[in-house]
Amino acid sequence: MKQKHDDYRKQKRRRRSQVLIVRSSLLVLFFVLWEAGARLGWIDELLFSYPTKVFRQIWEDMASGSLWPHLGITVGETAVGFVLGTLLGTLLAVIIWWSPFLSAVLDPYMVVFNSMPKVALGPIFIVMFGAGFTAIVVTTLSITVIITTLVVYNSFCSVDPNLVKVVRSFGASKSQEFSKVILPASFPTVVSTLKVNVGMSWVGVIVGEFLVAKSGLGYLIIYGFQVFNFTLVMSSLLIIAAVATAMYQLVVYVEKVLLSRR
Repeated sequence: MKQKHDDYRKQKRRRRSQVLIVRSSLLVLFFVLWEAGARLGWIDELLFSYPTKVFRQIWEDMASGSLWPHLGITVGETAVGFVLGTLLGTLLAVIIWWSPFLSAVLDPYMVVFNSMPKVALGPIFIVMFGAGFTAIVVTTLSITVIITTLVVYNSFCSVDPNLVKVVRSFGASKSQEFSKVILPASFPTVVSTLKVNVGMSWVGVIVGEFLVAKSGLGYLIIYGFQVFNFTLVMSSLLIIAAVATAMYQLVVYVEKVLLSRR
């Protein structure tokens, strides 16, 4: 038995190593083809720049200190939108699960609101909250809250009804039913929603910065387009990708910790 377990762990480690190698190879291949394509004229160097020029731009901005305020502002807005969106969305899911009447009333409104383009709502948020941090966070919440609510609520409703019948047969109250059956059964989905909200938070923040910001990575992208500096645009996009990946990996780690303790 121990030998089988050791073989299984070795196979799992080997699989992780293979996945990591393939991932790294694809990333390196992408940058090599991008560099070669720009150097050899396969793609327009003016529009797409090339990796060595982009990385030089990033290094110069880091060394001069001009990058850090923009990065700090965007990461702060994303973190606030991510945390608030997850908490408010989960709380709203609990409320509408608790009241089937409220769920029936709000369901079509949530679906319609989720389908509305958030860029169109941005000017309304600007008028309501001013052109600044609050408007950007609210734009982010308009994306994350509804998605979190729909995913978590559907998870609550998908719990095995036989489990609910068992606790009800023992006279469990609504709160006991939720704490003993619904939430534990839905916990993996609730935690996995964190990973979805990472991407949604970045989308909301960048959209908000496109509309109102005078600083941040979204502002740098818009500024780069305005002055026709596409190297600045591509460097900002690469920084967003790198920071979003780091944030996603942090959430994956938190997910593993929470599920293991569960």
